[in-house]
Amino acid sequence: MASNIQDIDGEPTASAAESESGLDENIAGALSYLFGLVTGLIFFLIEKENDFVRFHAAQSMVFSGLLFVAYIALSVIGTVITTVMFSSTNTFFVGSIVSMVLGLVWLVLVLGGFAAWVYLMIKAYQGKTPRIPIAAGIADKLV
Repeated sequence: MASNIQDIDGEPTASAAESESGLDENIAGALSYLFGLVTGLIFFLIEKENDFVRFHAAQSMVFSGLLFVAYIALSVIGTVITTVMFSSTNTFFVGSIVSMVLGLVWLVLVLGGFAAWVYLMIKAYQGKTPRIPIAAGIADKLV
């Protein structure tokens, strides 16, 4: 299905493809990233024909899943290392440094994930298909 976009004078100027959800495909693609795994899964299950929306939905699920796993892994590693370092009185200083470094790595991961999330939403809204290296390969197999 396609909906006509009209210019100021009422002339049709472009045609935007609609998805099965009734939204234009670029809006559906952008919304696939809005709540990560949840909206990705919703649009992936709703859309059966539109490869643009399905790719963005699949990439959203994979990307948010990988970020979640990275957050959990980094938290567990940080907890274990901090516990080991602080259990001995001789390694208090080293434990403090290691904790700060892991905290900074976690902060970079969070800020980078947020920046990537915003970037992916904007590019999908523009009708483009940016490819996150690991997530895009898995998303291609899902679509």
